[in-house]
Amino acid sequence: MLRFLGFRLLRAAVTIVLVVSFAFLVLRLSGDPAQIIMGADAPPEAVAAFRQAWGLEEPLYVQYLRYFGAILRGDLGRSMRDGREAITLVAERIPATLALTVPALLIKLCIGIPAGITAALHRNSLIDRAVMVLAVAGFTVPSFVLGLLLVLVFAVQLGWLPSGGQDSWRHAILPIVTMGVGGAAVLARFTRSAMLEVLGQPYIRTASAKGVPWRAVVWGHALPNAAIPTVTIIGFMVGSLIAGAVVVESVFSWPGVGRLLVVAVANRDLAVVQCILLLVAATMVTANLVVDLLYGALDPRLRNAVRGA
Repeated sequence: MLRFLGFRLLRAAVTIVLVVSFAFLVLRLSGDPAQIIMGADAPPEAVAAFRQAWGLEEPLYVQYLRYFGAILRGDLGRSMRDGREAITLVAERIPATLALTVPALLIKLCIGIPAGITAALHRNSLIDRAVMVLAVAGFTVPSFVLGLLLVLVFAVQLGWLPSGGQDSWRHAILPIVTMGVGGAAVLARFTRSAMLEVLGQPYIRTASAKGVPWRAVVWGHALPNAAIPTVTIIGFMVGSLIAGAVVVESVFSWPGVGRLLVVAVANRDLAVVQCILLLVAATMVTANLVVDLLYGALDPRLRNAVRGA
């Protein structure tokens, strides 16, 4: 078990280092932050002074080593726009993002899993076809298109809900629904596929042949085994709680981390972008690590394999 955890932690650390390195290189090769922040009409002396103040005139490898060393010391840098610490700017936006993504995740779980199980248990029936049609529709429609459609119907035409902002709980309804619908559709498809695969296994037929009640077969045998692949997609959804809000927050002008990332990228605010990407990478890696541990709890074969190793 210790070897298993050690390997997973090493893989997580390597993943975060690669993400940080990739973000560092792409941001510095995509444009001059000094020119963008100072403006096209800024005198060359002011631009040069800005570069010197932020260390942008140094060779790329020197900037990288200094940046990576600062991360190891817990220093994620300061915003080039206002001089505030990047981690402070990001931390101020996290509650707003979680106010959307956590309820949206609950919608995905409460709708997607029961819908997928129901569709699998009624395979090729009208219920199954209806669930799959809705799932395909929810999966294929991009989130920004769905968001704009909801705004057009419920904000513009009917006037029931506001189209954007964060003034009250009513402003959160449309973005939550926008994120929840697509995720519920994906989860329904995965759950249905996992359940159908398990229901076709010999041990399910054996249990039914022995006279085990169908409800006991489903709850005691099918669902625990179907949970293993389903946990994977749930782990991905949990890991993308922050990253998945970028488009929706932009559509609904929601002041969260996703919108901050869009603004920071446009302004080449390097420290803020790198801080958000580091947060996203850490969230994804942590979610994947938890999923790996849950595999061992759900599947005794994996647990025994780890002990044997």
